[in-house]
Amino acid sequence: MSTGPGILAPVTALGAATLRLLGEMGAMFLFLADGLRLIFASPKQIPKILNQVFVIGSKSLFVILLIGVFTGMVLGLQGYYTLVKFGSEGLLGAAVALSLIRELGPVLTAIMVTGRAGSSMAAEIGVMRITDQIDALDVMDINPMAYLVSPRIAASLISFPLLTAVFDVVGILGGYVTGVTLLGINEGVYFYRIQTSVEMADITGGFMKSLLFAVIVATVSCYQGYFTHMRRDGVGPEGVSNSTTSAVVLSCVFVLVADYALTSFLL
Repeated sequence: MSTGPGILAPVTALGAATLRLLGEMGAMFLFLADGLRLIFASPKQIPKILNQVFVIGSKSLFVILLIGVFTGMVLGLQGYYTLVKFGSEGLLGAAVALSLIRELGPVLTAIMVTGRAGSSMAAEIGVMRITDQIDALDVMDINPMAYLVSPRIAASLISFPLLTAVFDVVGILGGYVTGVTLLGINEGVYFYRIQTSVEMADITGGFMKSLLFAVIVATVSCYQGYFTHMRRDGVGPEGVSNSTTSAVVLSCVFVLVADYALTSFLL
C-alpha cells in the first residue's frame, strides 16, 4: 500500500524545523566564538568595551536597584508568613539570602538587562544592517564583528556579575526592611543566619550563572541584529522590530533553560 505525501507531511515539517534549529544554533555558536576571539584583537578594543560597560551596566543600574529592593521585600514578606507557620521565622535571613544569591539574583538581573540593554543591542545593530552601515565598515576594512559585537560581549561579561552582586545586596537589604523593620524579627538573628548559611559555593554558583547569562544575552541580541537582513518574516524596519522581539524572547527562554541546566549541575 502506498503512503500518501499527506501522511508524512508532519514528520517532514518536524525534520525541517529541527534542521533549521540545529543550523541556527551552530551559526550562533560560531558567531560567539568569533566575537570572543576578536575581544583581544587590538588594544583599541578597550575604549569600545568601556563605553559598552557604561551602556549595558551603568544605565541598567537604576532598574536593578529598583527590582532588587522590591524582590527582597516580597521574599521577606512571603518567607516570613511561610516560616512562621513552622516556628522558624528566625531563618528568614538565610531564606532571603540563599534565594537571591543562588537563583533570583542572576536570573532576574539577566532578564532585566535583556529588556533594557539586549533589545537596544539588537535594534542598534539591526538598524545599522538595513542602512548598509555594516557593509560600509567592510568597505573601510573595519571588521564589523570586532567593532560591534566583541565589545558588547566583553562588556556583558564585566557588567552582569557586578549587577548581580548589586541585586543580591539590595535584595537582602529589602528583606531586612520587611523582616526586621516591619515584622519585628531580631536584627542580629537576621544577619547571623545569613552569615552561617551562605557559603562560598553559593556565591560562586551565582556568579557562574551571571557569566553564562551574559554570554547568552549578548550573543543572541547581537546575532539577531547582525542578521536582520536574512529574516524571513520581514525586511527593513519590520525586520528590525522582529529581530528585537526575537532577541528578547529567545534570550529570556535560553536564560531559563540554562539556569535549570546549570542548577542541576551545581547541586
